[in-house]
Amino acid sequence: MAKHWIAPTWGAPETWRFVEYEPSAPVQGEVTIRVHAAGVNPADAKHVAAPRPGVELPEPIGYEVSGVITAIGPDTGIVTGPASVGDEVIAFRVRGGYATEVTVPAQKVLRKPATLTHAQAANLLLVGTTASAMLHAVDVQQGETVLLHAASGSVGMSVLQQAAVLGIRVIGTAGRARFDEVRRFGGIPVEYGDGLAARIRAALADAGVERIDAALDAAGTDEATATSLDFVEDRQRIVTIVARKAASEHGFLASSGSQPETARYRDEVRERLVELAEQRLLTVPMAREFRLGEAPAALEIVASGHPGGKIALVP
Repeated sequence: MAKHWIAPTWGAPETWRFVEYEPSAPVQGEVTIRVHAAGVNPADAKHVAAPRPGVELPEPIGYEVSGVITAIGPDTGIVTGPASVGDEVIAFRVRGGYATEVTVPAQKVLRKPATLTHAQAANLLLVGTTASAMLHAVDVQQGETVLLHAASGSVGMSVLQQAAVLGIRVIGTAGRARFDEVRRFGGIPVEYGDGLAARIRAALADAGVERIDAALDAAGTDEATATSLDFVEDRQRIVTIVARKAASEHGFLASSGSQPETARYRDEVRERLVELAEQRLLTVPMAREFRLGEAPAALEIVASGHPGGKIALVP
């Protein structure tokens, strides 16, 4: 018998239950995955924190997993091609990933990059597609320079790696203790806080660059908004994934997976991210692994805002 986490009521992870269940047998267009790791994201808790349209309780928890196919529906392939029982795969934007086994639509399943552990692979696509969508939204081009707020966060580190592949220079804000992580992935770190604008100008001068071409905000702070507006005149070249109210007030872009156009783009870029990981051009820095039964504790670390990398649940 499999086990999974469900939200029986609206509320925090402490109200969830870890229960036995029987995954449905896969029909055409579905596969069943034995989960080796589940990615942990802030959205997992937000999804059931309060009533929302289209969500009925009890709701299974978890958006992305890495594991092995244990059953496959007839005449069914996955996004990256034919598949068989025993194949290592990842699945993204699924329902119920916090599980020992789960049946999901094959259109959400891709081969697992052999270069990543299951814990890393289970955390590849949410941050990876979010980062790619940010770069896409501001139409950043080779040779340009972008300002990235929260460069040492999980999305920020994926932005840094993808920008390096595209030939884009990144000046990234971070705490001083995280400068090495920013440099590791090719970014130019600057410390956030009072005097940020002056430090950005100094970084530009040191790099021999005249201007910031676009700004990406993964921090959501007033400082991030103000600094982005200060350095980038064209507000269609500023994007945030957190400060949606500020984006509306000041006329710059907000990117979210709930937007149909953004969701389509994220689906389109999944295979490219798998390929980058296979080429060792994209990795997922990890902070910690928890046992699957410790999901609330894992989410508490994520909610702190400074986990230092991604977190996975391991059955």
